[in-house]
Amino acid sequence: MPSASCQFVVEPNAAPAGIEERHRLMSIPEFGVVFTDHMVAIRFSIENGWHDARLAPYAPLSLDPASAIFHYGQEVFEGTKAYRTPEGGIVLFRPDCNARRFNASAERMGMPAMPENLFIEALERLVSADAAWVPEAEGASLYLRPFMIALDKSLSVRPSRDYLFVVIASPVRAYFAVPPVPLKIWITDEFTRAAPGGTGFAKCGGNYAASMKAQAEAAANNCDQVLFLDAVNRSWIEELGLMNIFFVLDGMKLITPPLNGAILPGVTRDSIIHLAVDLGFSVEERLYAFSELRDDALCGRLKESFVCGTGAIVAEVGQFQTRHETFTLADRPDGDTAAQILRKALVSIQRCETPDTRDWIRRVSTRGFG
Repeated sequence: MPSASCQFVVEPNAAPAGIEERHRLMSIPEFGVVFTDHMVAIRFSIENGWHDARLAPYAPLSLDPASAIFHYGQEVFEGTKAYRTPEGGIVLFRPDCNARRFNASAERMGMPAMPENLFIEALERLVSADAAWVPEAEGASLYLRPFMIALDKSLSVRPSRDYLFVVIASPVRAYFAVPPVPLKIWITDEFTRAAPGGTGFAKCGGNYAASMKAQAEAAANNCDQVLFLDAVNRSWIEELGLMNIFFVLDGMKLITPPLNGAILPGVTRDSIIHLAVDLGFSVEERLYAFSELRDDALCGRLKESFVCGTGAIVAEVGQFQTRHETFTLADRPDGDTAAQILRKALVSIQRCETPDTRDWIRRVSTRGFG
């Protein structure tokens, strides 16, 4: 059985980035290309459970060419962020949800579960060690990428017996343009993302790899992201290659596709639903057809649409496009849009600018290696 905790070995980086170099690296605008001084690595084996936990300098991994990850894609990952508070502290946002989703993904891929306390401890240790890398700028954060890969040196088609869990961190700015520009969304009629009984709900690399051809199609049509329909009927809206989606109809009604096993259960999505209800919106998690989107957009009933995820947080949609037609959401409401209202409410909690009434915030010690 996996152990409930591990004794960490701590090896500080002997040559961390200096202040000037760190500031230079943190100013690079591209998302997820700069990484902090350290990483966490923990091993799993059938015999020993979770063991050999290390906080060590960021470095390449050495893997055998026959490692199962390369041949059968047995891999899962997560994405979450650490935020700088107005007082200079550092917090994580709902890391328990990421831990549970990580384990749900792992179970689907035939991989071992990681104790939630160990998952969160791994995040906290890395953030604490690399606290200087957590940005202070508005809209910036430290993006955390936990992942697990299969290590067995074997070409047999079976679940691996040995795994490696790693956490790396990258200081990031906003995923999309600042100031924000409404996104153009391509609705693909050729590709699908996930099918019933498949891995759509799991955060595994294969889902993202399978979306890249469709994303390239979207880019070729001058669109920012691709939106997928269901794999069976090709009629029901599901999600984007990277994010969940919401539609705003007639005032204060939000519609979002239900979690049906083919849609990733986004932590941001769940948070938006809770906050929307608190703010007086009605929320329907229901099937929403492409034909409804077309009709609602053309008659003006569809007032807004927005997408959400850890990287983008909340981003507004300005246009939907297919091979044959384009729907522009031109009827912008007076004052803040629903997307802006919900984004402000979410970000203010993440950065501890408003009270956390749901116990979503977890404060991180900045003791470093002390």
